[in-house]
Amino acid sequence: MIQELQLRILPEQAASEQAIADYIAREKGIDRRTINAVRVLKRSIDARQRTIYVNINARVYINEVPQDDAYVHTEYQDVSQKPQVVVVGEGPGGLFAALRLIELGLRPVILERGKDVHERKKDLAMITKTQKVDGESNYCFGEGGAGAYSDGKLYTRSKKRGSVEKILNVFCQHGASTSILADAHPHIGTDKLPRVIENMRNTIIRCGGEVHFQTKMVRLILQGDECIGCEAINLAMNREEQYRGPVILATGHSARDVYRYLAEAKIEIEAKSLAMGVRLEHPSHLIDQIQYHNKNGRGRYLPAAEYSFVTQVDGRGVYSFCMCPGGFVIPAATGPEQLVVNGMSPSNRGTQWSNSGMVVEIHPEDVVNGNGNDDKRYVTRYDKLAEGINNQDPLVMLEFQEQLEKTTWQQANMKQTAPAQRMADFVNGRLSYDLPKVSYAPGVVSSPLHFWLPKHISKRLQEGFRKFGSTSHGFLTNEAVLIATETRTSSPIRIVRDRETLQHVRIKGLFPCGEGAGYAGGIVSAGVDGERCAEMCEAYTRCFTSAKSL
Repeated sequence: MIQELQLRILPEQAASEQAIADYIAREKGIDRRTINAVRVLKRSIDARQRTIYVNINARVYINEVPQDDAYVHTEYQDVSQKPQVVVVGEGPGGLFAALRLIELGLRPVILERGKDVHERKKDLAMITKTQKVDGESNYCFGEGGAGAYSDGKLYTRSKKRGSVEKILNVFCQHGASTSILADAHPHIGTDKLPRVIENMRNTIIRCGGEVHFQTKMVRLILQGDECIGCEAINLAMNREEQYRGPVILATGHSARDVYRYLAEAKIEIEAKSLAMGVRLEHPSHLIDQIQYHNKNGRGRYLPAAEYSFVTQVDGRGVYSFCMCPGGFVIPAATGPEQLVVNGMSPSNRGTQWSNSGMVVEIHPEDVVNGNGNDDKRYVTRYDKLAEGINNQDPLVMLEFQEQLEKTTWQQANMKQTAPAQRMADFVNGRLSYDLPKVSYAPGVVSSPLHFWLPKHISKRLQEGFRKFGSTSHGFLTNEAVLIATETRTSSPIRIVRDRETLQHVRIKGLFPCGEGAGYAGGIVSAGVDGERCAEMCEAYTRCFTSAKSL
């Protein structure tokens, strides 16, 4: 007999499938020897009250043995002789687009400007050692994209555009823990995700697809209003190469050279709103104490605690973003004269720190008028950006993003040692004369963030922190540190595409995809969008082939 049960149990009763089986046998009066397996289908933690409960949807096998795997397999066919599609970028959008193309009978050829996950890891280590960033191999560029070495969180609210379950099952098929199918906020971990990505790449190659590393797209090949391929530079060989076929453009949110090329080529793009701010890092035991209402913290059976905050300040959202319990703050710049921070967590979420982005919603008009910013270092820049807005310059938000990253780098003495300030000092407008130990490996330097950050960011952050501290006692504290700046929350550009066909509004055969095109916000939503673009590309290829045969 197979039963599905809804359980609300204590953390120690939910610690393992064996513990869950013991609880079910005891509470339901079932002979424990007859329970052959328990499969957890959904799991979430309810920490709203002082007594913490775990909500579980479990499938119980009584005198039965599971006959299938815990995840759904996808069959991938041999496409070595099939029509070719060029996929630019091997982040989650590009990877899932390529795998879906194989399902649909098309051969993906992936062009990735960075290195594979193993070589890329060496370049990441050099950022801390040398204080320099490789412009083609860093935390944003390379196999797996920005998510590969910055956490691997798989939570998304975007569930209307495609199958989130399909994305999670494909990850499991390629080596991720099946726990991601059950957890309310699934997470692979930055220590595990690279191997999963490598397995996905191997599937693509085994089925007849291609993956070209250190191959940077420089322009599209256009024939009238149709994209028939792209030109790229092989960075290792320093030579130009051509790749033919429809193009799925999945370059990620930091490919500024691609945005500038599109603007110069008059290929329709537009500025979009985004959010910027800082990384806020607390001791993880403090977050555990606050969230679990217990001075002893998480105890033996609970995971590192998460939080989520959101409020409105002067008509703009202020909120936590990409919360990393038991994690690290990392350097995420993609070139010289930039300082950008992000966060990640290993799979066990076991460090002594917890961090999240704390960001302010920014619209183009905020960049133009500064919204009360009286810092003279920004006035000239705002004047220039105001001119860009008046001319409907689609790069205005990108330029503001760049300027803030450069200012941060200058505040850090032109290194990757990030400017930082204690949280309460920031809220009260005081310089921090010392800083606690932090997770950010390149190091931090005390800096008056409240003074030099644009006022439409700093003032809203200060008020947001006051509100969060009033509802979560102990959160607003000088034990926490702000590390500047978090600027890459999403793309500053949207590549305009048709809502139905997902092709560019003017250029047939060009499919802007994922986070870099402005249509996703994280690993899962980018994967979903990649699959949708692959499906539309297959429909376009089929229609194009039929038209040629007439």
